[in-house]
Amino acid sequence: MTPLSTPTEAAGPVVGTAGRRDRPAETARAANIRDVARRAGVSHQTVSRVINGHPSLRPETRDRVLAAMDELSFRPNRAARALVTSRSTTIGVLVSKGFEYGPAASLQAIDSATREAGYAVDVAHLDDAEGGSIRAALDRLLAHNVDGLIILAPQTQTFAEIERLSISLPFVTVHSARAHDDHRLSVDQSGGAALATRHLLQLGHRRIAHIAGPEGWFETEARIRGYRGELEAWGQEPQALLSGDWTAESGYRAGLALAADPGVTAVFSSNDQMALGMLHAFREQGRRVPEDVSVVGFDDVPEAAHYWPPLTTVRQDFPELGRRCVARLLGLIGEEGAGNLSIAAPDVVPELVVRASTVART
Repeated sequence: MTPLSTPTEAAGPVVGTAGRRDRPAETARAANIRDVARRAGVSHQTVSRVINGHPSLRPETRDRVLAAMDELSFRPNRAARALVTSRSTTIGVLVSKGFEYGPAASLQAIDSATREAGYAVDVAHLDDAEGGSIRAALDRLLAHNVDGLIILAPQTQTFAEIERLSISLPFVTVHSARAHDDHRLSVDQSGGAALATRHLLQLGHRRIAHIAGPEGWFETEARIRGYRGELEAWGQEPQALLSGDWTAESGYRAGLALAADPGVTAVFSSNDQMALGMLHAFREQGRRVPEDVSVVGFDDVPEAAHYWPPLTTVRQDFPELGRRCVARLLGLIGEEGAGNLSIAAPDVVPELVVRASTVART
């Protein structure tokens, strides 16, 4: 007995209403480098030179190839580019594991700038700053054949291990403490802390406390230097430091201690989250901000303008830091047209944002 056929099998190709046989739709194919070459009237080697930014091409040839790429919606394949350039077009980022705003914002800025440059990002998070964790993270990135590294793990222990390993791959560091390190880029942390402290001094405050970040972080050390240096420049004695761990909870605990000392009329917090906890403690203890005590933070997190009162703080330009890191690294890699950023002035200049949490002392 003949098995039953499906309608399609029995009838063969479907016949249209006008009596024509409908042809199967052709599978769409993405344009490749040879399609672009034919459209532009050049060799595929010339298209490769345009993709890789070769400097010897005439502008009119480059424009013709770019126009053909646009017409064909051609996007260079990273794998194909790697075969031409012997590069993976991937940048590795070694980053501290945590939720602090500074490293997170820096990573986001680096990711955006890297992708704008046509590179991919491979991120390795450190479980801790111990040598084994650092070596394991680096091994993973190196196994992925990254072209260069951005080290976004601003603890002294991390950099001691990085230095000991003697990395031969091109790399840049974010917030290294070494003033003459040719790999270093950062926001001027000491300068930002001096801005915050100077603002309070100019408002007439003299007993200015400081809630520092955790020990072992470059930002903690740099902000302490800026705070103390500015006070000394004004002939004032720094107060005893209170230490936090970047969290609002640690700022709250420090705020409770400061609320018991009516002689302190201003506080510089090493980040905005700790300042938030401190605002809570002051309000709970009946210390009014800014009437009784002025408060300045650091970072300018997106929520800082909505604290109560809105927080005076130091803004870090993380997008600019990301662009500089990527430009510097691509220059070290040897990427054509990357613009090898001068390292003579590696620090991004911070900005003081004045809001309602500070007022002149009366």
